[in-house]
Amino acid sequence: MTARARRPPPATLLYVNVVVVATCGLVYELLAATMGSYLLGDSVMQFSLVIGLYLSAMGVGAWVSRHIEGNLATRFIDVELAVALVGGLSAPILFLAFAEVQRFQVVLLGFVFVIGALVGLELPLLMRILQGEVAFKDLVSRVLSLDYAGALLASLLFPLLFVPELGLLRTSLVIGLCNAFVGLWGTWLLADQIGKVTAVRVRAVAVVALLAVGLLFSSKLTRWSEERLYSDEIVYARTSPYQRIVVTRSGSGFQLFLNGNLQFASADEYRYHESLVHPAMVAAADAGRAPRKVLILGGGDGLAAREVLAHPSVEAVTLVDLDPAMTSLAHRFAPLAQLNRQALSDPRVTIVNDDAMVWLRTAPGGWDVVIIDFPDPNSFGLGKLYTRSFYRELAARLAPDGAIAVQATSPLFARKSFWCIVRTMRSAGFAVAPYHVAVPSFGVWGFALAKKQPFTPPTTPPNVARRFLDAEAMAAMFRFPADMAEVDVEVNQLDNQMLVRYYESEWRRWQ
Repeated sequence: MTARARRPPPATLLYVNVVVVATCGLVYELLAATMGSYLLGDSVMQFSLVIGLYLSAMGVGAWVSRHIEGNLATRFIDVELAVALVGGLSAPILFLAFAEVQRFQVVLLGFVFVIGALVGLELPLLMRILQGEVAFKDLVSRVLSLDYAGALLASLLFPLLFVPELGLLRTSLVIGLCNAFVGLWGTWLLADQIGKVTAVRVRAVAVVALLAVGLLFSSKLTRWSEERLYSDEIVYARTSPYQRIVVTRSGSGFQLFLNGNLQFASADEYRYHESLVHPAMVAAADAGRAPRKVLILGGGDGLAAREVLAHPSVEAVTLVDLDPAMTSLAHRFAPLAQLNRQALSDPRVTIVNDDAMVWLRTAPGGWDVVIIDFPDPNSFGLGKLYTRSFYRELAARLAPDGAIAVQATSPLFARKSFWCIVRTMRSAGFAVAPYHVAVPSFGVWGFALAKKQPFTPPTTPPNVARRFLDAEAMAAMFRFPADMAEVDVEVNQLDNQMLVRYYESEWRRWQ
């Protein structure tokens, strides 16, 4: 009886597998980097470590592939299924491990290395399977070009579709299923080259079933995982194209978290927002004309707008916040809408959902007061909003006697970061009066008040409703003890982002 001739694998195996391998591999890498930033907070360091380790692990996998001999089709399918299983379950396991494992970063980077090594194994094995069936020059050019095309596809789909529509856990499981289905499909495409095809096919079906069950219960898993990250009950959670928004409820009120970082607690937010807004409103009014036109950058929760609108002279407020999901929350989430006194529904308020730096370049000028309530500069994307070039753009659009107030992180916990913001504003031509206040949820928090001309910091609070800011508190804000006194720092510029580096190194000590 003559042996059956081996049939060459269809060309679709080359095209589909390479694209899937590249797309899924990069998505797993982006997931790991995003989760590292979300859970650990060191966004620049995490992305650098993840990218570097992933690429080097791919090299390790490619080197190991040279030692695999015999039954290459079976080995290829097994590697494909291993990538599906490890990558698909990576996000759920990492979420669960964060609350239980002391050295979480080791677990995170371990997943990155294993996934990178497995992806690095796949492409050489696939090329060896197709060797002799496709001309070498065509094989190499197709594999590399489709590999890069898959990476581009992943980089576009991850922020535009996967994370906003699926969230991190479901993205991980869906991509794992894609890998598993390709592996299962490969048991038919490579059936003539697989020794025990039934056993391989059963393994593929088992991996598909496991990931499908995980996807079926992903919503419950996401909820349960996040509840382990937060000490209080979660009452609202949503993933937008820009961030993960979570609201928790406790006996003292509710708290807003963006990407795992506390933005405010309803129990004491008034201390922060009164301190952010009212000194600038008073400083602008010292010129003899009460402020009428106010710009708020950030502050999508509407709480800074609430304090601005308490001033009867205000005629128009423009609020620029990147994320429409955040400004929508301020409207529609009843506890927050009540807390901000429906500020974003006030007819004097215009909401702009845009990147503040891009918007500012074409924005009209003449603002009497600018309130800057951006998140802390824990990434280069946020760090650009604290640079000298950004503050120069603001200065060009500020009224001659106008005032700016900037939230500037903690002068106690992040001393260099705080004074870097102050020095950067001064380098942009502002006269700056730094100040601070105690907010129980945050600790000691810092701000910077600035005008184009030298000025005396205000000591008399405005004649509007206040809960915290009296004359004594306002005068004390501008006095710094020795442990928060000014230190020598560099100016934050677009081409160095020194503020982000200061911020990461300082806050890492307190995590």
